[in-house]
Amino acid sequence: METMHEFPVLRHTIAVVAVAVALAAGSAPASAQQAPPATRPADVASIDAILAAVYDAISGPAGQARNWDRFRSLFHPAARLIPSGRTAEGGRVARAMTPDEYVTRSAPALERDGFFEIEIARRVEEYGSIAHVFSTYESRRTSQDEKPFMRGINSFQLFHDGSRWWVVTIFWQGESADGPIPAKYLPGGRGAGSP
Repeated sequence: METMHEFPVLRHTIAVVAVAVALAAGSAPASAQQAPPATRPADVASIDAILAAVYDAISGPAGQARNWDRFRSLFHPAARLIPSGRTAEGGRVARAMTPDEYVTRSAPALERDGFFEIEIARRVEEYGSIAHVFSTYESRRTSQDEKPFMRGINSFQLFHDGSRWWVVTIFWQGESADGPIPAKYLPGGRGAGSP
């Protein structure tokens, strides 16, 4: 999710600053976080529903504004979105953002260029009030594009508070030539579920 998955190549100094900002943001007390907007109950009623709502909220044609309040309403007040990628030197880096920071950073490109992201396979683990979902995605500029310009895996961490599901974290990595998605995370892969 960057433009959702176009993680830029970072210079070392930018990576250091990003890590420092992420650490500072992560140290803010949960009580200081802004409460999310009102949500649609159907969007948070199940794991299927909340994942579908995330993908739907970020997707749309060029020139169309997204419903960012709907997007924000899916996330726990302490939630983080964490893209991962490579630095210019070939190292690996992850950057943490709040949902608001994600919107500020990604909304202009998503709405300008068009962006459609769909889930093509899923693996779910649940215990009590928590769930972890490996959601394999494909990204396109239009809904009619034959081939995606990007694929990858969104790792969702979800929390059920007794009345609804919340996204706590989305941690993702785009597929690369030296890091293809394993077959078990693709449609028909052993252990993969249907979206």
